[in-house]
Amino acid sequence: MSKRIVFTGGSGKAGRHVVPYLLDQGHEILNLDMAPHPDKRVNTLITDLTDSGQAFDALSMHFSAEGLKTGNGPAPIDAVVHFAAIPAIFRRPDNETFRINTVSTYNVIEAAVKLGIRKVIIASSETTYGVCFAEGDKDYHQFPLEEDYDIDPMDSYGLSKVVNEKTARAFAMRTGADIYALRIGNVIEPHEYDRFPGFVAHPETRKRNAWSYIDARDLGQIVDLCVKKDGLGFTVFNAVNDTITADIPTKDFLAKYAPNTPITREMGEYEAPLSNRKAREVLGFKEEHNWRKYV
Repeated sequence: MSKRIVFTGGSGKAGRHVVPYLLDQGHEILNLDMAPHPDKRVNTLITDLTDSGQAFDALSMHFSAEGLKTGNGPAPIDAVVHFAAIPAIFRRPDNETFRINTVSTYNVIEAAVKLGIRKVIIASSETTYGVCFAEGDKDYHQFPLEEDYDIDPMDSYGLSKVVNEKTARAFAMRTGADIYALRIGNVIEPHEYDRFPGFVAHPETRKRNAWSYIDARDLGQIVDLCVKKDGLGFTVFNAVNDTITADIPTKDFLAKYAPNTPITREMGEYEAPLSNRKAREVLGFKEEHNWRKYV
């Protein structure tokens, strides 16, 4: 069923692929960003989401001039997908990264629920697991990394994502809205599969990403499934592909490259250490872009 979706940050690396995927599923999209989206099918409203007034206003507007024809004012919004953020450390001073990411997320969720929007999907991150932007060589507590893990980042970006998850949980408890947080793995665009031979040859370079990834198009599928799945309240999903970025089975690989990290359950032969089992079982996610198809 077609939905009216406000997508924030759709012009970024992930959004450039997720928004077209959603459009191809028949959804109507308004993109909120600081730069236009390359897909001309979607209108971009230039919006500073750290300003709560702009967030409220943007979530209560027509998507385009076509909406004026009804004479009935802006149509209801079915879902908000919030990807807008400073996407990593080293892009802004640490305090600005934390401020922008947390304040914008608070503003978007607050505006959504107060405007009666009952579905919000936010971009969390693999960085919440504490290793991606850690100081020095930090081991994971256990494998697989699943959604009940004791997330403990030490950097401003990962910390902002932990706070955003708590913000989402608070609003979901307060309002009864469905708010889903996606812990998105290392995003791979279609043209980036030429990097994978290096990933396999030099596995030490992939520890910070837990030897896992998400194809940007498969991320689109996960978002679409979240839009369609109701009744979960606040919940977290790892948004990653199925398999490890290695050419040997996961158990053997982890014994060699993460010998000090306990394994807490039986893992699939090539299961990604950052596991998507919950997304597969709860949402019905079925990856379409396994890296082995392209390498």
